[in-house]
Amino acid sequence: MQESKPKNNDSLAIVAYITLIGTIVAFFLNRENRNTLVSFHIRQALGLWLLQMVLGYFIGAFDSVMLSTSFWIFFIVLFIYGIFSAVGKKMNAVPILGPFFQKLFASI
Repeated sequence: MQESKPKNNDSLAIVAYITLIGTIVAFFLNRENRNTLVSFHIRQALGLWLLQMVLGYFIGAFDSVMLSTSFWIFFIVLFIYGIFSAVGKKMNAVPILGPFFQKLFASI
């Protein structure tokens, strides 16, 4: 008889940051065997994606290249920070917004 080892799905933490679809996929794959690291990064990524979409809608209305560029750089830096935290298997919240996302999506 073979013993089944528990799946280590830490790689889902990285997948969560790759598009909103990746966040949704990571959420559903993490539901059966909950991993606290993956759940943490799903909350972070979901918050970043939703905030980017909402703010992007309003930033786009200004039709300013400088404002749009700074908006994109801000979110790219936050996503890269989150990805490196997930790669290092650390639960570091993204600066400024991370603790808010953890409270907002606590049920995930």
